[in-house]
Amino acid sequence: MKPHLDYDIAIIGGGVIGLSIAISLQQAGKTVVIIDRDDELINASRKNAGAFAFADIVPLATPHIIKSAPKWFLDPEGPLYIHPAYLLTIFPWMVRFWRASWNNMFTRLLEAQAGLMALSREALERQVKDLNAEFLLYRKGQLRLYEQKRNFDRSSILWDACSRYNIQHTLFNSVEEINEIQPGLSPKYRYAGFTPDWINVSDPNIWVQYIKDIYIDQGGKWLANSAKIIAPNENDVLIKMQESAVSASFCIVAAGAWSQKLASSMGDKIPLDTERGYNITLKNTGLDLRTHLTFAEHGFVVSMINQGIRVGGAVEFAGLMRPPNFDRADALLKKAKKILPGLANSFSHDKWMGFRPSLPDSLPIVDYSTKSKRVLYAFGHGHLGLTQAAGTAELIRDLIIGKRPEINISAFSAKRF
Repeated sequence: MKPHLDYDIAIIGGGVIGLSIAISLQQAGKTVVIIDRDDELINASRKNAGAFAFADIVPLATPHIIKSAPKWFLDPEGPLYIHPAYLLTIFPWMVRFWRASWNNMFTRLLEAQAGLMALSREALERQVKDLNAEFLLYRKGQLRLYEQKRNFDRSSILWDACSRYNIQHTLFNSVEEINEIQPGLSPKYRYAGFTPDWINVSDPNIWVQYIKDIYIDQGGKWLANSAKIIAPNENDVLIKMQESAVSASFCIVAAGAWSQKLASSMGDKIPLDTERGYNITLKNTGLDLRTHLTFAEHGFVVSMINQGIRVGGAVEFAGLMRPPNFDRADALLKKAKKILPGLANSFSHDKWMGFRPSLPDSLPIVDYSTKSKRVLYAFGHGHLGLTQAAGTAELIRDLIIGKRPEINISAFSAKRF
C-alpha cells in the first residue's frame, strides 16, 4: 500500500491537544495532517466545563482521596464510581493510583504538574495573542467551596502548594465573604478559596472549532478516518488507515482515551484508562453566576457556557464501550439545585458524557515512543486537556524541531511505567 499524501507531521487526534500541536507546528513552518474521526460526540475537548484550571496543580492521588475512595466506589451517585463489571479491569490502574499517593512520589508529581501548569499558563497567553482569541475567554476566577470545616482544613494541601508555586488565592471562612464573590449560594457553604487568575473559555466547542478553522485556513489537512497501524522507519513513519495510508517525517499520537491501542501497536504498554465524566447544560436559569464554582466535597463544578450554565464532573470507571449512564448527570443537577436555588426552575437540559484519558499518576505522557524517535506521544491529560494543551503543544514542537524544552520533561516520559 503506497501512501497517497506526504507531510512533515501527521497527528492522530483532532481534539484540543492535537489541534494546538498542529497550530504550533504550522507556526514553525511544518506541513501538518490531522487524522481523526470527525465525530464531535466522542470529542471530550468540545463539551467539557470550559476551565483553564491552572490552579489545580495537586495530583488527584492524595492521602485524603485514597482514604475516602473505597466508600465512593460502588455508590452510583458518588463522585468516584467504578462499574462492578469493570472492577477487575481497573484494579491494576487503581494500585498504581494508590502508589502515586505515597509521600516520596507525590512530591515529585506535584513539582512536575506545577511546572507544566506554569508553562501552559504562559503558553495559553501566547496562543490567545497569536490567534486573536481573547474574545472567547472569561477571566472571572474560581471559587472552591466547602461545607465541612474538616474538609476545608484538609484542602490545605492545595493552598500550601498554591503558595509554594505563586498561584494567587484568598481563603474565606464566612458566608459574608463568599457572598461578595458569588451571592445566592446555600448558607451551608462557609469555607472557600478564591483563585482570581482562573480562566474559562466561553464555550469549549467554539474554542476547538475556532482553532480548527485557523488550522485549515493555514493549509492544514484533515482526514476523517481512523488510524489503525503506525509503522516507523528510519526516515519516516507510515500511518495506515482503513483503505489508505499517509507518510510523514513524524507522527504524534494525541488521540485521548483511544491512544492506548495505538501505543500498544508500537509495543509501548501504557496504563491509560478513561475517567468518564458527565455534565448537563441548562438555559434560562435564574442564577447570576459570577465566577467558576467548584464543589470539592461533591466532585462537581458549575461554569458559564455562553448564556447557559453547565454542571459537570464526577468520575466513572466503566471503559470505552459501555453506554452512558445519564443518571449520573441527573444526580449532579440534583445536588447543584440544593446548593444553588437559582437553578430550581431551569430547563432545556443538554446531557453529555465524555472520556477523560487518564494515567494513574495524574501526569500526561509528552515524550517519544520508547520504540522510535519518529513517533511522539501527547496524551493522558485527564481532567486537564484543555488546560495543558498550549503547553503540551510547545513541548512537542520543541522536541520535533530540536530545541530544548522550556521545562524538564522527564516526569512525562513514556518509560516511567
